Amino acid sequence: MPHTVPRAGAAQGSRPRWWTELPLIAVVYAAYSAGRLLARGDVSTAVDHGLAILHFEQRLHIDFESPLNDIFTDNAAIGIPADFAYASLHYVLTPAILVWLWKRHKASDYRFLRTWLLVSTLIGLIGFTLMPTCPPRLLEAGHGFVDTMAQYGSYGWWGGEASAPRGLGGLTNQYAAMPSLHVGWALWCGVALWRHGRLVWARIGAVAYPLAITLVVMGTANHYFLDAVAGIATMGIGALLAGPALRLTHTLRTRFGPARETAPASRHAGAPADVGDKCETSARERERIPRQQGRGADRQRTDGAAGEGGRGAGADTGDRGATAAGGAAPATGDGAAAAAR
Repeated sequence: MPHTVPRAGAAQGSRPRWWTELPLIAVVYAAYSAGRLLARGDVSTAVDHGLAILHFEQRLHIDFESPLNDIFTDNAAIGIPADFAYASLHYVLTPAILVWLWKRHKASDYRFLRTWLLVSTLIGLIGFTLMPTCPPRLLEAGHGFVDTMAQYGSYGWWGGEASAPRGLGGLTNQYAAMPSLHVGWALWCGVALWRHGRLVWARIGAVAYPLAITLVVMGTANHYFLDAVAGIATMGIGALLAGPALRLTHTLRTRFGPARETAPASRHAGAPADVGDKCETSARERERIPRQQGRGADRQRTDGAAGEGGRGAGADTGDRGATAAGGAAPATGDGAAAAAR
């Protein structure tokens, strides 16, 4: 069999390796967490931003967080599960769906959704840096909001400083309310479940989870309604930039990693290989094949001519044999007639 050369980029659709994915996600998440801490900004500026959002919502009558917070505060059966959901699902369900996509679905789907999530998270970090915002629960009591995380803190691991475990509140930025990545990540989970989930429960969760998280972040007074809208917009921008980010990554990998692309071909050089999918015949073989086909056609013509000649010769021999036999027959007949006389 002729030696074949794999097409360039034949392995581009291979599944990413977990030991390369984990450090990538860890680095982005570490940058996100560190950025939240570095972007704390001035508290008075964050409070001003929070009040500006609240007053704008009140003028448009879209301050949905106020009545929701009253419901969550007055009903522990609603407020406590909501606090658990706010403190945990953001950090549990999102990685679980990411792992599910990595193990069970096409590499191209996983790469797009992973890149979409990471790009959107970095955009959210820019929002925290440019616009530190005080959440409703940290405004003065005269604005009517109650911090349900503090109210029901004895039921969970969190204290009065957002969803961080007790004693670790200093490791989080409580003024990173705009945009709401709780809502943004929940929307990402919903899209992933809707597009790639095959069961009915996946479709139900795809719709219910983002809506539930949106209600939770407002009812617990951790975000304004416009924070949730900004989280959705952040994910939209991230989805638009995911494709260009993937193409840029592929270009850089192709430019600075040619050894990885040519390693499979060089490793099997000199060994016979079957011509199969994603392979091309080498240039030397392409030049040789037409000549081989030409020689085969010549041989067929030569053999055919020889066959025709053989059949002709056979026919002549048959005719001569028949003539001889015919000639012999009269002679035999004459001899018989002479014997009768």
